Amino acid sequence: MNDIKVAIVKGTDPRKITLEALELIGASSILPKEEVLVKPNCVFPKIPSTGVTTDPRVVQGILEFLNKNNLTKVIIGEGGNRNTDKTFELTGMRKVADDYGARLVNFNNDEAEVVDIPGASVLHRVNIAKTVLNCPFIVNTPKLKIHHMAQVTLSIKNLMGVIVGDRGAIMHQQIDTKLVDLASLVKPRLNVIDGIVGCEMDEVEGEPLPMNLVIAGTDMVAADAVGSAVMGVDPRGVRHIQQAGQRGLGEADLDAISVVGEAIDDVKKDFRTCFSKLRLKEYGFDYDVGESVLRPIFEGVGSRLTRTRREPRPKKVDTDR
Repeated sequence: MNDIKVAIVKGTDPRKITLEALELIGASSILPKEEVLVKPNCVFPKIPSTGVTTDPRVVQGILEFLNKNNLTKVIIGEGGNRNTDKTFELTGMRKVADDYGARLVNFNNDEAEVVDIPGASVLHRVNIAKTVLNCPFIVNTPKLKIHHMAQVTLSIKNLMGVIVGDRGAIMHQQIDTKLVDLASLVKPRLNVIDGIVGCEMDEVEGEPLPMNLVIAGTDMVAADAVGSAVMGVDPRGVRHIQQAGQRGLGEADLDAISVVGEAIDDVKKDFRTCFSKLRLKEYGFDYDVGESVLRPIFEGVGSRLTRTRREPRPKKVDTDR
């Protein structure tokens, strides 16, 4: 059996299946004695049933697991959009924090520290929330989603929320390599992917797809490879997952990962990866176009093209994760 283990647990009780997934990967054996930071995806003020934001019941399961292992000093922290506090309220994340005595931190308001990234390819220096830097044990809790720029948004992509500043301006050009640079600096010890309701087509403007599952692993690259495969997206074609594997940040090869609990093929659904109508509209198109057309635009090469369309481009929303 392979040493790298990723659990997939399916069920109707998010709290319960989260606990079960953490047990299956033996998470208690690596828990620290110090403070723990839980990092959900609260990228936009939408409720979790839209597939956009982390379900607080998954976070509840994580907190119960930590409490069970005598870890009561916990922070729930997130940044990434101008409405993070509103998102905490809307998703129920603030209530979960209050119920379990966790400290809730909006990284947008946190003190930032400029950090050099050793061995970085593109992102050599970045502002990171001090709460993240001061808490070495991170439980990364992303959502199971398609992303219009990074192909998928899972554990690695969810790290963008630890950056303080204009994350889009910092990250969106050469996004795949920058994500891997960031992942070489910020290394979560546990990754719990909320697949209760996934999101097709886009990370903010897509459509929800019920999955009723949780994916957990200590290796964030392996967790993302499994999560990608569960969405019907071959991880061998996901740029940042492959780059992360090549840079030694984790295991990107499904054949080298031991999947416990449910089998990938038994839970997999083919998520639609075409661009949502709202996303196309944002880039100035009123008809379906492929990535070969859009990628130069959102990489900052062909923004001139959007001004030639009949419909004016609306103001861009935050789409960090």
